[in-house]
Amino acid sequence: MCRILYVKSKTPFETQPFLHSFAEMAKNSKEYQGHGWGCACWDENAWKIYRNIVPVWEDDLSQFGRTSLLLVHARSAFRDQGITIENNMPFVRDDLVFVFNGELHGVRLKERGRIGAEKIFNFILRFYKGDLLQAVQKGTRIIENRSEYIRAMNFILASADKAVVFSLFNEDAPYFTMHCYRDEQKTVVCSEPLSLFENWQPINNRTVGEL
Repeated sequence: MCRILYVKSKTPFETQPFLHSFAEMAKNSKEYQGHGWGCACWDENAWKIYRNIVPVWEDDLSQFGRTSLLLVHARSAFRDQGITIENNMPFVRDDLVFVFNGELHGVRLKERGRIGAEKIFNFILRFYKGDLLQAVQKGTRIIENRSEYIRAMNFILASADKAVVFSLFNEDAPYFTMHCYRDEQKTVVCSEPLSLFENWQPINNRTVGEL
């Protein structure tokens, strides 16, 4: 399963320390996270999107400079299939960015998308009328009801000024529990605590909330 990271700051920050810490975490994960990676940085009026098929720990992480909003995804492809750059997250539509970690079985939904995560993204956006939280609440409720089993469904859906975190898992809590760090300047959410900070707080299972 994948690893995800969200960083929002009141002032611009250097992305390189976050990316290096994230890469170290992904490299040392108990599940292989090397099927490519990607990130989204907010740059004044638009997202700058980067994707690469190489593992995040093998890429040049010094190239992204400063930003006030960063989302990162390291991919662990389901059954080692579909390993192409087109399947790498973040997924983007208009001003919305999506990163996902999870595994669902027997999902009864008709939705476009190359892989399951993209289908979930597109399905949730059916309900987006300007309120991200409401769209996530409605979309995930239906997805859960139409799935035979959800091993985990963790994701962050973000615009330039708002973000929603969703976490649901039915096994392996130590692996699927996301964590949050906050201080006066920034909010950070990650699949695992990064070495940059102490005092991370676990995000409870079955959480849906704004960041």
